[in-house]
Formats: sequence, structure tokens, C-alpha cells
Amino acid sequence: MSEPVLIAVAWPYASAKIHVGNITGAYLPADILARYHRLRGRDVLMVSGSDSHGTPVTVRADEEGTTAEEVYKRYHAEFIELFQKLGLTYDIFTSTHTSNHFDVAQKLFLSLKENGYLYTEASMQWYSTEQARFLPDRYVEGTCYFCGKPGARSDQCDNCGHLLEAEKLIDPKSKIDGSTPELRETTHFYLDLEKLQDRVGDFLRERQDYWRPNVIKQSLGQIESEGLHGRPITRDLSWGVPVPVEGWDEKCMYVWFEAVIGYLSSVVEWASLHDQPEAWHNWWTNPNSRTLYCIGKDNIPFHAIIWPAELIGVGESFDEKMGAEDPEPLVLPYDIPANEFMNLEGRKLSGSKNWAVWGLDFLERYDPDPMRYYLTVNMPETRDSDWDWEEFYQRNNNELVATWGNLANRVLSFAYKYWEGQVPDPGELREGDRALLASIREGFANVEAHMEAVKLRAALQEGMRLAAEVNKYLDTSAPWFEIKEDKDQAAKSIYTAMQAIDWLKVIFSPFLPHTSEQLHRFLGYEVPLFGKLVTQEITDELSTHRVMLYEPGESLTAKGEDLWKSVELTPGKPFSKPSPLFKKLDASIVEEERARLGQ
Repeated sequence: MSEPVLIAVAWPYASAKIHVGNITGAYLPADILARYHRLRGRDVLMVSGSDSHGTPVTVRADEEGTTAEEVYKRYHAEFIELFQKLGLTYDIFTSTHTSNHFDVAQKLFLSLKENGYLYTEASMQWYSTEQARFLPDRYVEGTCYFCGKPGARSDQCDNCGHLLEAEKLIDPKSKIDGSTPELRETTHFYLDLEKLQDRVGDFLRERQDYWRPNVIKQSLGQIESEGLHGRPITRDLSWGVPVPVEGWDEKCMYVWFEAVIGYLSSVVEWASLHDQPEAWHNWWTNPNSRTLYCIGKDNIPFHAIIWPAELIGVGESFDEKMGAEDPEPLVLPYDIPANEFMNLEGRKLSGSKNWAVWGLDFLERYDPDPMRYYLTVNMPETRDSDWDWEEFYQRNNNELVATWGNLANRVLSFAYKYWEGQVPDPGELREGDRALLASIREGFANVEAHMEAVKLRAALQEGMRLAAEVNKYLDTSAPWFEIKEDKDQAAKSIYTAMQAIDWLKVIFSPFLPHTSEQLHRFLGYEVPLFGKLVTQEITDELSTHRVMLYEPGESLTAKGEDLWKSVELTPGKPFSKPSPLFKKLDASIVEEERARLGQ
């Protein structure tokens, strides 16, 4: 295989259902990239899991009168169900509540401590006299002292993206009971970002030529305008990864510090589950490895500043703690293609007001590929986008059904009827036939350039443009009429169209994997393009947890070969009678779906 590619996907808080904004923001782009790089023969790992220790989990548990572990496991199971139905090919989707993650996080913590990048300091933290406890970040909300927007958490403002110092929050209120907390002194470990600032800044400057402007603005811009200051990485909470220091039994690691370590611990877990305990080095200490982080814009500071700082700070110490004889430093992010937000029908998504299109709910009524298609052509790569049910209906019928689905169905149906389920022998192709196939070949280069630059909307639009070009070719060659006069001429047209469809299937497969596999089978291929998703129960010293794994099996992409420009169709090759790839929707779904919103 060629160079290793790690697709690191944002970890969903195990406290709320997943909606289309989450899917198009991080999870779907990751799967598109993973499938593309597998088609190129690269050594791909796509990893993530449930963020089990975030304060949203404990807040939810408090509201429900249950335990944080019960909450996390319930939502974790829902995530796996959704991702399997949507076809998100995580090589491993795990959890931060595992012995493996605890071990990796604690070793990384100790590496930073031993390298002099952690210090302790007493600070003032919000304390609830009503509940007689310190309040973690998401238990306190107030007005941001940067932008003046209410609803900011005590550690970050989602409106302006700034990381906040809790004690500076304006008009703080407890999210649990609305009471006003008071500041009390507590001692925590801090990550010395000021000491790491120059090296993080240099790292970002090396990336600014190809990173998205919004990522550079939030990260390098913050460093150059405000500078970095030490941030606490522990908290007064029992639910989380224990601090591996004597006398700190009542505290755990801050979730923003330990959750990102999951990108590393999940690869270590994957390697262990595959009986290759040292294989994690291929993605984490190999200088040729490309690591891409698929996240939403609200997570930019943690991935472009905090995580690189942690990685720089541990140096070779972590690898040494993992038992390496010749320890190497951990690789820094290659790219962080953070997306903006998706709104809904002109309004901001709101789970509490049910102003959302929920993933599992959608898949009860519609197939997964129409969702994947619409979320990609409408992906908020450079600016906020909007889910509109009328547009979803129109794009499904006019693009998926009319442009691509009907093209594949009518050509294969016609060929199956007149050539008895065998690929026609075209003989010598005509100039127009060769011109179309050359155009599709050129289209591969265009799509490839977009995919390498993580411009997924443009890549999919190029694929649909090529499908429209094949339709125009058929309008001109008109094999339905040629067959009446000269079957040999019709054979040239149908063979050319089938070859173009076979190639387009490859281009569309990262975006539309379910229907692409279906078309792949129609075309007579016995070995699938991609592998399958399975689940496994793992019992460790901490608990029993469920993981989702991608098994490449005997798929074509498992062979590590570049399938991007696939082989030519062989005349006489048998193929199957096709059926429609997509369902035409009735216009009534628009008002029906809008009526569900906010209910």
C-alpha cells in the first residue's frame, strides 16, 4: 500500500441525538474521504467514538435522574445504529470510557508533565452553594466577554469561537437550577500553552497555504492577536479519566484535553483488536502519514491549537512509555478541513426545540444515499448552508433520479434486452465515442484534484456534470433508434455509455456507496468495492463496551491497488438485469416534513 492516511472524526457527545448538521459537519465528509483514499490504494484508518465524559453527559444524567454511564451507553448504541445505516465506514468507532483510552490518556498526561509542560495553580472556579459542588464548564452559562453574546459556556463561546476563562464570564448562571454560582478557589493542572505558543504558531504557519481560511483565522489569528495562556486540564468531577498523580483522587482530566487523545487511543485499540499491537505507529509516528481531522467550526481551537500543543509537548516521551526501543515523536495534523454550520429552513438548528432533521428519524422514511447526496451538494465547506425540504425534493428527483439513476437504468435495461445480458462488442469506436470516454477520463483528474483539496461539493458536482454529458451523448447517438437500422452502430453507443457509467460508478462511490455497490453488482462484478461494518462487544477492566469496526474482507479496495481509473469493460461480460437505483419522491413530502418541525 502507499502512504498511510488517518481520518480522525469529531467525537459526538454521548448525550444527544445526531442531526443532519452534525452529519454534514464532520461524519459524512470523513467517510467520503476514507472511501476515496481506499479507492486510491492508500492505507486508511477512519477513527472516532463516543465522547463519554463530556459534561453534557453528566448534565443529561442529572436531568434524567440516572448515571452518566447509562446515558453514554444509550446514545453510543444509537450512534452505531445510525452510522451503520448511513454507511459510515469507521475502521473503529469506540468510546473514551475504556481501559485502553484511560491508559493512553494517562501516559500522554505524564509525558507532558515530565517534559515540563504542565503546572499546578490555584484559581477561582464557579461553585454552586445550592448543590455544594464545583460546576464544570457546561454547567455554567453566561454572556461572552469577547462578543457580548449570551448563552456562552464558561470555557468557550460557540458564537465567536473564543476559548474563555471561566471567572471572566459575564452574568453566570447554573444550567441546572438557574442560581448564581460564586467563585471559590480550587487547584488544577494547567497545560502551559504560553511555553508551547511559538512552536504551535510555526506549525500553523507551515499549514496556512492550504488550510481553509476559517481554520487559520480562528487558530493562527488568535495566537498572533491575543497569544496563548495556560489552560486547566483537570476538573472537580468524578466522571472521567482519573488524574494519574497521587493526591488527586477527587479530580479527573478535563474533557477538552482528554477527548482529542481519543484519536490516538482509538488507533492503539484498533491495533490491539487486530493482533498487531505495534501497528498504531504506522499512522502516529510515521512521517509519511497524513492525518486529516473532520470537525465542525466550533471545535477548531481544540484541534488546531490545543491538540497540536499536546502532540508537540509529549515529543518522544509517549512512544517511550508505550515501550518503543527507538521512540519517535507523534505526527502533527496534516489538515483540519473544518466545516461551517448547517441551518434548517432558514433558522438555526435547535435540538431542544425539535427544529432539526434527526438522522435515524430520516432513515425511517428515506434511503441513505439521497441524504448523503443532498448533504454533500449542500455541505457548509466555506459558509453556513441551509437544509430546505423543497430543495431536497427537487435535487432527489431532478439530479439523482433524472440525471444519474435514469441514465444507468435505461442504458443497462436496453443492453440487457438487446444483447441478452452481455456487454456489447463495439468493434472500433467512433470519434464521438472516443471523445466521450476521453472526457470522462479527464473528469477523473478534476474530481481527484477536488478530493485531494477536500472540496467535496465540487467533486460531486463534477461527477454529476459528467453524468449529464453522457446523457447528451445518448441524445445525439440515440441507440434506441440506431437499433432499428444498424445493431452494430447501436452496440458502439451502448458499450460507450456502459463504460462511462462503470467509471462514473467509481467516482460516485465515496458519496453514494449503497447505490454504487448496487450498480457494481448489476454490471456483473462479484467482488464488492468496499467492505462491511460489524460490531463487537469488548470487556476490559473498566466495563463492557461496544465497538463498530470496518472489515475490508475480500473487497476490491482491500487489495491496496489504485482503482481510481478502473479497468475497461470486457465485451461479452455478463451482467444482471437492473432495477431503479433511486426512488422518485412525491411533492407532498415537502409540507409533510415541514409540519414535523418544532413538534
